[in-house]
Amino acid sequence: MDWIISDELGLTVGHLVGWAAAGAMIVGGVAPYIPQYRQIKRTQDAEGFSLYVCLALLIANTLRILFWFGKRYELPLLVQSIVMNITMFVMIHLCVTVRKTNQIIRTRERIFTAQPDEAAHWMDQRSGINAGEHPHRFYDMERKYFWAWTDFQSYVDCMLVFSVIGAAIMYLMIEFAPFVELIGFLAVFTEAMLGAPQIAKNHQNKSTEGMSLSMVVMWTCGDVFKTAYFVLREAPTQFWVCGSMQVTLDIVILIQVWLYRHNTAAARRMRRGD
Repeated sequence: MDWIISDELGLTVGHLVGWAAAGAMIVGGVAPYIPQYRQIKRTQDAEGFSLYVCLALLIANTLRILFWFGKRYELPLLVQSIVMNITMFVMIHLCVTVRKTNQIIRTRERIFTAQPDEAAHWMDQRSGINAGEHPHRFYDMERKYFWAWTDFQSYVDCMLVFSVIGAAIMYLMIEFAPFVELIGFLAVFTEAMLGAPQIAKNHQNKSTEGMSLSMVVMWTCGDVFKTAYFVLREAPTQFWVCGSMQVTLDIVILIQVWLYRHNTAAARRMRRGD
């Protein structure tokens, strides 16, 4: 029997532990990005952090929010998804701002919403170029420029389009249980693959310079806690299976930190001008 803390309120140790765990789920998901944010802010260098990490989390948490309407899970997990989306937009805003500041040679603006001719005309105006002086039209929607736009609003617009389309489909298919379960799986699977873009970025650079080690350590601790929470709270199966995958990818990144430690140290000395 739980020890009664207050007969009047009916609080028990179990209640307090449950509330603490729920609070940790909400805040703990955001905490790993605080050291990464501070590092980018301090160094004014966002090249070591992959914006595809933000894309993966935005898609995963948007799908998880839609999944809640089809299959109600615990409210703290829903709140966590909303808070995480806000955090990812904050990270994107910082990275876009820093990259614009660091541009030595001004490049053409790349935006999400404009049509090709409109985009070219808009960018020509921004660059002070007459339409006749620049016959080649620029296409913002080329695949290689997806999620590599130069203004923050484009990222917001992209996720708004994704959310509206996803909400419409969920509304039409909400009575079809296999579809709802698929959305739940895609949500947690996308989040489970969160570390993949960072792994690819580290492998490409052969270095982890610019990536916050504190962020990855906190990722790992948070994902272990989160997976245990899913199991103990009997969350849908998709949650704890994909949580285990996420822990595995975190460990791979930590292995990269060790493998590329010499390259990382050399890159850090070069950046400092030592």
